[in-house]
Amino acid sequence: MRWTVVLGLAAAMIAASGCKKQQEDSNVILIGHVASITGDTATFGTSADKGIKLALDEINKAGPVLGKSVDVKTEDDRSVNEEARTACEKLISRDHVCSILGEIASSRSIAMAPACQDARIPMLSPGSTNPKVTQMGDYIFRACFIDQYQGAAMAHFVVDTLKAKKYAVLYAANSDYSVGLKDFFNEAATKLGAEPTQQLSYTEKSDVDFSSQLTKIRDTNPEAIIVTGYYSEAGQIAKQARQLGIKVPLVGGDGWDSDELLKIGGDALNGCYFANHYAPDEDRPAVKEFVAAFKAKYNGEVPDAMAILGYDAMKLMVDAIKRAGSTEGPKIRDALTATKDFPGAAGNITIDKDRNAKKPIVIVGIDNSKLHFVASVNPQ
Repeated sequence: MRWTVVLGLAAAMIAASGCKKQQEDSNVILIGHVASITGDTATFGTSADKGIKLALDEINKAGPVLGKSVDVKTEDDRSVNEEARTACEKLISRDHVCSILGEIASSRSIAMAPACQDARIPMLSPGSTNPKVTQMGDYIFRACFIDQYQGAAMAHFVVDTLKAKKYAVLYAANSDYSVGLKDFFNEAATKLGAEPTQQLSYTEKSDVDFSSQLTKIRDTNPEAIIVTGYYSEAGQIAKQARQLGIKVPLVGGDGWDSDELLKIGGDALNGCYFANHYAPDEDRPAVKEFVAAFKAKYNGEVPDAMAILGYDAMKLMVDAIKRAGSTEGPKIRDALTATKDFPGAAGNITIDKDRNAKKPIVIVGIDNSKLHFVASVNPQ
């Protein structure tokens, strides 16, 4: 075991040294991106990648970074945790990237993190909100809020705005994101005097029939249903809930955000809400500028939250490389750690001592099968 550890550390040091030498000899600063371009959560990866590519265009148009151009190499993990780790290792050992962007899904970021930590390559997740992600090591960062904050914001909205004191929870038992968000919501809701009538689980990626859980939930007469999974299940759950005569609002987290949500759930989602990183109709100049630029590049497509998160993560990583004055992993890490009030399109970003981003959160509502901005909540 002792020799295994020594050899592992030696391999990591060699990989880091190789990445440094490759970056120094190249005329391009290469950044890696691991994303779900295909698979169950493909919209997460494709949206983030579009945002990253838009940011890349703007970065290179503004001029050289440390005297070089910037490029991004994207690897598809097919929405599979194990493949996220493999893709990350390829980018480090084969492509010699100086840093990694990704993943969106927390479980896949957790799978990737050890590879970056061992090689001393900074990893910045655009949208993984589970607290465990940045606990994987001091080279692991995120450009988004964490689920403890998101869960609390959701709880305040449900109790204070929707006036719901009795709620049910439906969550994916095999998802770090879903379980964590459920726990943080419950913790905050309890402090506000609310209580769950039922807490039932399903299996992400395999369950498509939620009628049994929803029937049990209906019989307890909750005033709201908290669904902490991703958009693929949330849309189906909404349809099946309405078919069973359940009329109360469904409330979710940022995992709901996808243009596929409304395609799956349709009118059943009217009167529902979810927490998110931004809303396209926010009345802020930075949001308007980003949406206009994204539409211009992608044939009028309206960007979702994963797109703006990818955009901000790319801009933040390059800003850290500039401040570091180097493509060396430890120096980029130190610059990321020192980030304060970085002007992201989705809101100013400050990296705290735990390498998490302090930034605003928004509540998005659904009416007439359209998303609209409801409220904004500041980190404090």
